[in-house]
Amino acid sequence: MQTVLAFDVYGTLIDTQGVTVELEHRLSDAAKAGDFAKRWREKQLEYSFRHGLMGAYVPFSECIREALVFTDRAMQSGLSDNDHDHLMAVYAELPAFPDVLPALDQLRDAGIRCVAFSNGTQEAVTKLLARAGVENHMDTVVSVDDVKRFKPDPAVYAYLRTRLEARPEHTWLISSNPFDVIGATHAGLHSAWVRRHSDAPFDPWGGEPDMTVPDLEVLAERMSR
Repeated sequence: MQTVLAFDVYGTLIDTQGVTVELEHRLSDAAKAGDFAKRWREKQLEYSFRHGLMGAYVPFSECIREALVFTDRAMQSGLSDNDHDHLMAVYAELPAFPDVLPALDQLRDAGIRCVAFSNGTQEAVTKLLARAGVENHMDTVVSVDDVKRFKPDPAVYAYLRTRLEARPEHTWLISSNPFDVIGATHAGLHSAWVRRHSDAPFDPWGGEPDMTVPDLEVLAERMSR
């Protein structure tokens, strides 16, 4: 059976820190742009976890906006509603990491099926990937929105397998987010952690991913052997 690689989108294919340049123009203290972008991203995930635990699902875009409002307040940035709307629009057009397209080309040439698997809705993710030039490299987009749960709920990984009609032993989750890797491993999938920062720690949960790589080009080399 054909190997399937399910790629997380935000932080794995798409650079969420790509909003930093725009934040530098919007914040009164441009030096805080990097910290703002990082905190905004972390809060998005926290809010998705909260919504999931509460059984109060909302589209991931709502988590992104809620996290933006919180970060603005917490950092006392004084952004206006128009600033919020503009930054949300920028977030919908974030760039892909430089290693993404070369890696996907190599994987496609090796006959490996690649799909996008995201907390974002199918519409939002499809548009994001299209603007980043990645959509045509993906076989399909699988969204947790279809089951109204967020990663790392086991239900979303089960849904991934069902949608792809793939067996667990032939399905890999590729992510830069340790919680996603751990969730996929717990659900019986293979996993690869993209450790984009050399000083990034993996969560001490007693298990390790099947593969750890510094970028997607290294992943493609190993998977294509």
